[in-house]
Amino acid sequence: MDSIIFTLSLIGLLGIGAQWLAWRWSLPAIVLMALAGIIFGPILGVLHPQEQLGEFMRPMIAIAVAIILFEGGLSLKFSEIRDMTRGVARFVIPGVPLAWGLGALATHYVAGVAWPSAVLFAGIMVVTGPTVIMPLLRQSRLSKRAAAILKWEGIVNDPIGALIAVMVYEFVITAYGGGEGYSLFELTGNLFLVTLLSAAFGALIGWLAARAFTRGWVPEYLKSPVLLVLVVICFEIPNLMLEEAGLMAVTVMGITMANAKLPSINQLRQFKENIAILFVSGVFIILTANLDASIIQSFDWRMGAFLLIMLLVVRPVAVFVSTIGTDLTWQERLLTGWIAPRGIVAIAVTSFFAGEMMLRDVPGAEQLIPLAFAMVFATVVIHGFTIGPLAQFLGLASKTKPGFLIVGASPWSVALAAKIKALGREVTVADDSWRALRPARQANIDTYYGEILSEVTEHHLDLNRYGYLFAVGGNEAHNALVCTDLAPEMGRNAVFQISTRGRDEKDRKALSYALQGRTLFAKGTGLDELIKRHFQNWTFQITELTEEYPPEAWRKDNGEADIVLAERKDGTIVIACADNPITLEVGDKLLAFAPPASPTQTNQDQDPAS
Repeated sequence: MDSIIFTLSLIGLLGIGAQWLAWRWSLPAIVLMALAGIIFGPILGVLHPQEQLGEFMRPMIAIAVAIILFEGGLSLKFSEIRDMTRGVARFVIPGVPLAWGLGALATHYVAGVAWPSAVLFAGIMVVTGPTVIMPLLRQSRLSKRAAAILKWEGIVNDPIGALIAVMVYEFVITAYGGGEGYSLFELTGNLFLVTLLSAAFGALIGWLAARAFTRGWVPEYLKSPVLLVLVVICFEIPNLMLEEAGLMAVTVMGITMANAKLPSINQLRQFKENIAILFVSGVFIILTANLDASIIQSFDWRMGAFLLIMLLVVRPVAVFVSTIGTDLTWQERLLTGWIAPRGIVAIAVTSFFAGEMMLRDVPGAEQLIPLAFAMVFATVVIHGFTIGPLAQFLGLASKTKPGFLIVGASPWSVALAAKIKALGREVTVADDSWRALRPARQANIDTYYGEILSEVTEHHLDLNRYGYLFAVGGNEAHNALVCTDLAPEMGRNAVFQISTRGRDEKDRKALSYALQGRTLFAKGTGLDELIKRHFQNWTFQITELTEEYPPEAWRKDNGEADIVLAERKDGTIVIACADNPITLEVGDKLLAFAPPASPTQTNQDQDPAS
């Protein structure tokens, strides 16, 4: 037991540590997780999950994959593909059969794998998967449409690849004396029937859960635990009919709940995403740590040639042929034709079926695990480092620096937006009052007219363009709700709000800190006071701190000023907030709200909007 606890602790430390380093250094998380698993597994010999976890390892991985797929399905809304339904459907039919056939040819003729194992492996490799697609989408700042295409394909094709592997596996073991003598027609029919039943079961469980949550039959504090139990049940019952059929059920369950318009869907999605990240980290560490020297030594030139064929021929041809006649642009087809990283589902399913086939002496089975790890490492590393530059080149990602979304139009916030724009940053002012947005329109500032919390906003405002949120409306509760709603997507450290009265924790009318975004301004100045100062001719001023005019001199001259943000030499933005005052440095471009007689007025960028 002590060994299991130590192993799980180390796996958690390595997995979450790799995720944190990836966030800190802006690197693909799965690459660092793979390196951590290899270093502490086959290289240092500290981790031996198969020995240390024993019989618990396989069910742990199975449940983790199920929850990961459910969480992926929970993020799929039909409204996201309203304008490209045909294009996404083509990735399944004929995309999957085409990729399967071409992949089988490459696996057999290039990698030299015998036909039974080659056909099974090619079926598994049609998957891309949420475990690798989601982190890539977060780092690349893709346009909403391009991101939706990759996300839907990855999550929908994951269970399909697993079910193809099931069908081929059943046929192979029948041919090699381990099955019950089913014909290919019977196996295909059984697979089709079980798939339909699994999908129907997942939809039923998702509908019942959504109905129970909507009707208030489950209290708020029990929703997440109930949902977790239902996911495990939804996964296991179809598996009793056919191995891995539960993957389809949990995916459909997630999609059903995502489109049920649940009031608490964001909180549930956040909880599930947190669990999924933990499982992604742990499972990938386990699988890579299980590699042994023989698998690593089996990499040769044929494997390298196979990887090139899969990356440069099989995937692009499958995508371009299957999307002929759709409304996808050539840029979107080129991006999706290149980006196809394989992840945990590919390795987990391959490891299971390869092990069973080796016990039955199926030709080529021993080659599948090395091939699977080679595909995962190659695609994750290559696609992880190329998705951003390629998306920028094709015009499918924002080419500008992370911008600012200012929610709440007022004379003060419009003046702030104008100065942020003068810094060379994209900025949009959002409000549900057309009249309040008039000064922003007159100042040639981008505006969004509508309720920022509405679902309709998701179709008209691409949040990937923005790295920072300022909720500065006149309703403090609305500001807090905006920050709470958008924090999971933009990051808690990137959402800020101002108080209507200022920062006074003893005020019985003040909202709980836990419900708010971070408080803008180190002094916590409230909106009423800021607007009052605006009409007293306070202005936003940009100052570049130099050796001749260092931070100390600026602070001496501007004791009353409120610092908004500082742009470092490397382009990094640091926002001034109550819980993290800015440490100024030489070379900073400083944006501050200062009184009219500021001694540094002559040093400022004299923008007319200030």
